[in-house]
Amino acid sequence: MSETEPPVIELRNVHVVHKARTGKLFRPDKVHAVNDVSLSVSRGETVGIVGESGCGKSTTARVMVGLQPVTDGEVLFRGEKVENSYAERRKLGRAVSVVFQDPATALNPRMSVRETLMDPYRVHGLSDPAGRLEKVKELLDLVGLPQSALNVLPRQISGGQRQRVAIARALTLEPDVIIADEPTSALDVSVRAQVLNLLSDLKERLGLGLVFISHDINTVRFVSDRIGVMYFGKMVEMGPTHQIFNNPKDPYTATLLSAVPSLLKEPSA
Repeated sequence: MSETEPPVIELRNVHVVHKARTGKLFRPDKVHAVNDVSLSVSRGETVGIVGESGCGKSTTARVMVGLQPVTDGEVLFRGEKVENSYAERRKLGRAVSVVFQDPATALNPRMSVRETLMDPYRVHGLSDPAGRLEKVKELLDLVGLPQSALNVLPRQISGGQRQRVAIARALTLEPDVIIADEPTSALDVSVRAQVLNLLSDLKERLGLGLVFISHDINTVRFVSDRIGVMYFGKMVEMGPTHQIFNNPKDPYTATLLSAVPSLLKEPSA
């Protein structure tokens, strides 16, 4: 990316406020899910977002992919403000794809892998049936699945293979950025590293931007160029990975690091 090229996606002072089911009829309580968050993602970089459950990570991801309107603040796509319209959200959705946490629920259990991967091309009117099939076959090769996987249902393959299908689906429209929201938390430990390596390889090979969201700071460290730490809806710290780990500025970041024994510094002799 050139120095003058704007980020693919940028959030500026974004707030998301939800009305809760508690409180009075005409004055319901409010939940500040995202509180004044600013961040940007460009092609070729990986931005990690880490924090405990309920801190606003997934809501931030939904804002970035156009699934969650903001209460206040701005969302910019390639330097232009994104308006809250169907056309704008559709344009953003083609450029920013998402891989969800649990592939078992993210994939339609009644659709074969072939149907799952061809569906985005059909919805967006891209190519003809023969061309779509060729693209789908290329995607299977890209994510390391055999061509025989085309004709199976999600329940007939393993969790790691299902997540590879979900990653392939995220790549169908040739996005600039992929948002991976806890993509390994529902997988066996033995296949987590394989999926992480796949995402990293795809980022390098295709020049993608990657947003990797997790509650596990050690996993985020493995893949990220920059890390943002979220706490109660706020981005309390953002910086290069080495800075976050070697010189954390916020007490909450230090607490996260101290909770992982392998990240504790060796005592000096």
